[in-house]
Amino acid sequence: MLSKYPNNPILLVEDNPIDLDLTMRALSSRNLANPIEVARDGEEALDYIPRWEKGEPLPVVILLDLNLPKINGLEVLKALKSHPDYKTIPVVVLTTSSESSDVKTAYQLGVNSYIIKPVDFEKFIEMAKHIELYWNVLNKSFEPI
Repeated sequence: MLSKYPNNPILLVEDNPIDLDLTMRALSSRNLANPIEVARDGEEALDYIPRWEKGEPLPVVILLDLNLPKINGLEVLKALKSHPDYKTIPVVVLTTSSESSDVKTAYQLGVNSYIIKPVDFEKFIEMAKHIELYWNVLNKSFEPI
C-alpha cells in the first residue's frame, strides 16, 4: 500500500532478533512504500533525535518494544513525547508485555496505541495489516517535517 509520506520511514525499535525478523517479514508482506529503519536498543532509538534535527525525514510511525537494553522503551517513549518538536510522531508500543502497569504508564506518557505481539506468524501478518490500514488510511495525522 502507498503511504501518504513514502519518503518517511517507519522506525522499528526492537532488540529481539526473532521478533525483529517476524516484524520485518510481516511488514514486508504488506508491500509498504516506506523504508523501515531499525534501532536495536533504546539508546539507538534516541540517537535518531539529532539526526532528525539535521533534517533526516521523521518517521510516519514508531513501533516501539518496551523490553529494550540500555534504555527501556518507556524511557524512550517519555523522551519522545516530551520533546517539543517530535511529540507528534505517532508511537505504537508493540510488545509482549501485557502488564497493566506497562499499559497504564505507556498511555500516561502519550503512546498512541498499545499492541501485544501475537506469537503466531499469521496473526502477526494480520496485525501488521491493521497497523498499516489504521496509520496510512484511517488516521488523520499531523504533517511530518
